[in-house]
Amino acid sequence: MNTARIELLKKYIEEEPNEPFNYYALGCELMHEAADEALNYFEHLLNNFADYLPTYYQAGLLQAEFGEEETALVTYEKGIELAKEQENHKTLRELQTAYQNLQFEMD
Repeated sequence: MNTARIELLKKYIEEEPNEPFNYYALGCELMHEAADEALNYFEHLLNNFADYLPTYYQAGLLQAEFGEEETALVTYEKGIELAKEQENHKTLRELQTAYQNLQFEMD
C-alpha cells in the first residue's frame, strides 16, 4: 500500500470535498489492502455524487466481493442507466458485462 499516496489523496479530499475524483482515486488505492474502507469511499460517492459514473463498476465489484450480490446488481443497474444517459458506451459495456457475469455466478 502506498501510504504517501493515500495521505496525499486524503489531503486532497480535505481541500476539495466536492471533487468526486479524489474519493474515487482513494477508493481505488485502497481496494486491495483495505477493501472495506475502499467500499466506504465508493458508497460515499454513490450517495453524494451519483452522476460520477466510474464509481458504479468499482462499487459493484466490492459489494459482490463482500457477499452483497443483490446490492451489487442494483449498483450495476443504476450505473448502466447512467452510462446510457451519459452516452458512455465503453463504460456501459463494462457494466453490462459485470452485471451479466455476476448473475451467472449467482445461478
